[in-house]
Amino acid sequence: MENLRRIVNRIAYTPRSQPLSSTLSPLHLSIIPLLLLSSSLYRIILSFRHTLYHFGFIPKHRLPVPVISVGNLTWGGNGKTPMVEFVANCLVNDVGISPLILTRGYGGADEAKMIQRHFSGTSVKIGVGANRAATAASFLHRHGFIYPLDIACFEEGVPKTRAVSDKIGVAILDDGMQHISMSRDLEIVMVNALSPWGNHHLLPYGPLREPLTSFCRADAAVIHHADMVPNESLSVIKSEILDVNRFLPIYLSSMAPSHFFKAENTSCQLHLGHIFEKTVLCVSAIGSPDSFVQKIEKMGPFYVDRLDYSDHHQFQDKDIKMIKARLENLENKFGSKPTIVVTEKDYDRDSKILGGLDPFEVLVLCCKLQILSQSGCSEDSFKKLLTQSLSSTGKIHC
Repeated sequence: MENLRRIVNRIAYTPRSQPLSSTLSPLHLSIIPLLLLSSSLYRIILSFRHTLYHFGFIPKHRLPVPVISVGNLTWGGNGKTPMVEFVANCLVNDVGISPLILTRGYGGADEAKMIQRHFSGTSVKIGVGANRAATAASFLHRHGFIYPLDIACFEEGVPKTRAVSDKIGVAILDDGMQHISMSRDLEIVMVNALSPWGNHHLLPYGPLREPLTSFCRADAAVIHHADMVPNESLSVIKSEILDVNRFLPIYLSSMAPSHFFKAENTSCQLHLGHIFEKTVLCVSAIGSPDSFVQKIEKMGPFYVDRLDYSDHHQFQDKDIKMIKARLENLENKFGSKPTIVVTEKDYDRDSKILGGLDPFEVLVLCCKLQILSQSGCSEDSFKKLLTQSLSSTGKIHC
């Protein structure tokens, strides 16, 4: 199954200008007609579903608080969950609102566990479940909500904060763009700068969960990992977005590494220079492993090796054996024990199984999303857009 996922991923992200026959075997090429047929059926079902909601044949759920959706058009690696955390922190620290984060919790609930760990002890609530309307109703009943909500606005880019109420003031949909059964007041669409659209086809032949025309529903686009591609590539991505929605504000974001912690002791924080001149094995099961490896390479290790698994992969004993075999090869090759580095998402998926890598050191890389300043779009202007968009719903009054 893992090999099949790799082949489908390679097909989906091979540019249209590059012939697949140059990278795939005849056996792998034989599955393309099936993928194309499946993509066509997916397009028909997707269009029919949107039509039913658009004309009201299926009613949408409306929450009594503003709803912010953070989503994307392609699978994995777009920075949705880091953006959800960024928005939640902005609402709590800059505006004074207690948000409710609604996440599906699929793939071992790694992202949900990570969010819960990050916001432990704060006023942020995290609701996990596929039926997000029911989850929201449960939390709103339990904690109460503020409606209408009087909040401070941004004046000349500077927020006026207020005391944070424990009652819920805003709901944030993690991976919410395709969750059209719930009405939203702000639609933020994340784009992976390293691999934006692949071959431009819908799933499963391509990586697109929706066509690019869906940018018409967006209120803002954020190009993630923007610091890892040349300006020419960013210009092409922006142009494709603006061809669909020429008035859409486009922001740039990146993941800024902050520190490591030891897998066996989360309270033991280490400086990023801890891996300088060391042999490192990067192990990840995330949507954008290249960005993770490139960040590690910039920290000055002696040598970097990598093992990539599909997004949300559940590590098994056989995987641990494979990782240990790679570590032993590296140790024999370079004469010193290598260090394993994983992402927070991989750690939270199943932290206990990483104990099977003893006696090798396992470090977890911690990063925070940041908005990059460019041509009038900055972190302050993003926060201002966030607040103004919410106030325009009538549920938040400035």
